[in-house]
Amino acid sequence: MDLEEFVDGLDDDPEAERRRLAEEKSYAVTDYLEDFERRFEETVQGDALVGSTAPSIFVGRSNYPEVSTGLLNPVGHDTDAADFATDGEWYRRGYGIDDVLQRRTGLLNSRRRAAVDVEDVWDGFVGVQREVAIADDPVDVEVTLSERPEIDLDAGAGVRTPVGPNASAESVDLTENPSVPKPVEKTLEDDDWQAQGAMTYLYRRGLDVYDINRVLSAGALGRGQNRRLVPTRWSITAVDDTVGQYLRGTVRGERTIPSTEVWYNEYLGNRYWVVLAPGDWEFELVEMKAPGSVWNPAPEDYYLASAHEGYEGRTGYVEETAGAYYAARLGVLEHLRERGKQAKALVLREVTDEYWAPVGVWQVRESVRNAFDGAPESAGERVAGEHGTSQTFHDAVRQVASALPVTTTQLRRKSRMVAGLQSRLDQF
Repeated sequence: MDLEEFVDGLDDDPEAERRRLAEEKSYAVTDYLEDFERRFEETVQGDALVGSTAPSIFVGRSNYPEVSTGLLNPVGHDTDAADFATDGEWYRRGYGIDDVLQRRTGLLNSRRRAAVDVEDVWDGFVGVQREVAIADDPVDVEVTLSERPEIDLDAGAGVRTPVGPNASAESVDLTENPSVPKPVEKTLEDDDWQAQGAMTYLYRRGLDVYDINRVLSAGALGRGQNRRLVPTRWSITAVDDTVGQYLRGTVRGERTIPSTEVWYNEYLGNRYWVVLAPGDWEFELVEMKAPGSVWNPAPEDYYLASAHEGYEGRTGYVEETAGAYYAARLGVLEHLRERGKQAKALVLREVTDEYWAPVGVWQVRESVRNAFDGAPESAGERVAGEHGTSQTFHDAVRQVASALPVTTTQLRRKSRMVAGLQSRLDQF
């Protein structure tokens, strides 16, 4: 499809229901929270949370190396625990912001403080937590709490992803034997395997980054004496970065794509343009955040942030775009590896004021992944999975810039790839 036709065909008017939810800050969430408190009172019996199923864990980062570490359990006996675990299924089902917040705030964090060194710890609270993390399905547990859980649900406040109630755990017991995937068993048994190599192995054996993140966070990867609990926020970025480096190594020896392509996706009030152009591997993420939002309190100007890498990759951590950079890069690299090609890649992310509450970096990862694969099941006719073509990278940027909320000059000042293009044209 010609790029001009592709751009003109995009529907720039958000769905009425999404627009209404954004304006009202989703009163549906407020209603949900009231219902959640009622269910919570019915489920927590005295000090015990009986018969709950844990789909995931959480490791904090405050006071490292003595951290808060916890089991995340849905509140309610009739809940589908697997549906509360963050993964790509949320995108495929087309969950909205309120759907995500309902699942995030519906998890009880039963926590204890623990040292991060866990080489041979497979008993007690931390041991059970590690068993939950390495299992291939949610695990039935029984938790005894040392205090009444506190419910302090403030969905959408600031830029911190809302979380559910929490309480200190007195003890926890498994009520079933977890099933552990064979690739995970192999990484556990090999005490000489560095964490980066083990992560790559698990990915190659079919585990998605969400599964690998839990295993890494539980201190179940790496050389035996170095195995430690990894704060959840750190482990998410570490897995995206490590898998991304592996994929980058696989595509850099491939032939380049033959022509410039532009892909597009829109999800949860975020719009993504992915420009792929012939040439050696290069990647950049540019974010544009709407004024007057929780992401950018300035009343008038868009906030722009960017990060870039060349053929050899980066040597330092990304500051401006943080985890979004590694998540977006992963989606691009997975696509190129599937095609057996390499390319220059520019990802432009517009964060509109419809993105009224934070849901986590997973939505960046899934939105870029599915720009190439398709829209959620509930989205109807959308352009995700289709693309437009252009004669040159310059033409593609010019066409896309016409649909962006910032000027080409602003984009050039922030984007190394666009600025470099301008410089070469001037020299020519």
